[in-house]
Amino acid sequence: MSSYESIKLWKETHLAEHMSNSESLNKFHDEVMMKVFETASARMKSEPPCSFVWFITGSGGRLEQGLISDQDHGIVFQQANQEASHYFSKLGNELSFGLQIVGYPLCEGKVMSSNPLWCQDAASWNKQVVSWMEESSWVSIRNLQIFYDARNLVGDIDLLYQLKEVIHEYCDSHPKFLGRLFENVKHVKKTIGPLGQIIVEEKGIHAGAIDLKYSAFIPYVNAVRLLAWKEGVFETSTIGRLRELNKLAKYEELSQYQENFSQLLQFRLDHLSLTSSYDDSHYLYVKKLSKDNQKLIKKILKDGKKLQQYVQRMIEKGGNHGV
Repeated sequence: MSSYESIKLWKETHLAEHMSNSESLNKFHDEVMMKVFETASARMKSEPPCSFVWFITGSGGRLEQGLISDQDHGIVFQQANQEASHYFSKLGNELSFGLQIVGYPLCEGKVMSSNPLWCQDAASWNKQVVSWMEESSWVSIRNLQIFYDARNLVGDIDLLYQLKEVIHEYCDSHPKFLGRLFENVKHVKKTIGPLGQIIVEEKGIHAGAIDLKYSAFIPYVNAVRLLAWKEGVFETSTIGRLRELNKLAKYEELSQYQENFSQLLQFRLDHLSLTSSYDDSHYLYVKKLSKDNQKLIKKILKDGKKLQQYVQRMIEKGGNHGV
């Protein structure tokens, strides 16, 4: 395909074929983004000057994108010189431009290859990752979590693995670090009231709804990511991380949460597919659900809290890398 507009048309024509389940939808998103990369690369009119990896992160990195998804991506390139820096900076801008045309909104947090912070040579990335861990500010921890969900789409996956190994080694030599990470993610908006009722938005355009992203997805994603971090798991999807952790006897309790998260992914597809914007795509109107589905969502929300408490206990026990 020679243009971003033609990719957008192809995406809109074939999207409905991939809405039956989350796995199919995410494979389709990958396919679309690969077409964007091919077009962006062709526009560069020259070959990359060194090895590199273009990665996606956020929900895309975890293979958990919904129908509508914004951009989350970056580039690591091998050589630290002006030629490479210029080339990949230009490519990063082209990728963000192309993805926006095709239907992936720009990331409000600027986690994109067009941002120099997310497009660096390997040595600079190494320093960046270490500085994020040493600073431990809210912004640094957020960026570190985003990076840990990175999954390669194009290029040398070892460039990603080497940086993630830096994170694992730092955690091994700084055993209190995971506890600090947990402190940054444990505060979740209360979603279940004292009488067991689901707490919905009271005012505004989403009155009567819950934000499924922040009330349900994020507690599971954050908690499981921390355990994966603790055990040195390179898998990026929440389901994949749970699957790897379940192989360890000490994490047998996690099987119930794997089923919950699978149900949550399918639930989003079944009930949030018809929204028109990225912001609206996270809101679920509880009263529109059947009694059975209300019961299911309530269980998932309650178990999300239990999962966080479980992860806290496991982190406080200490000990890393059982995989």
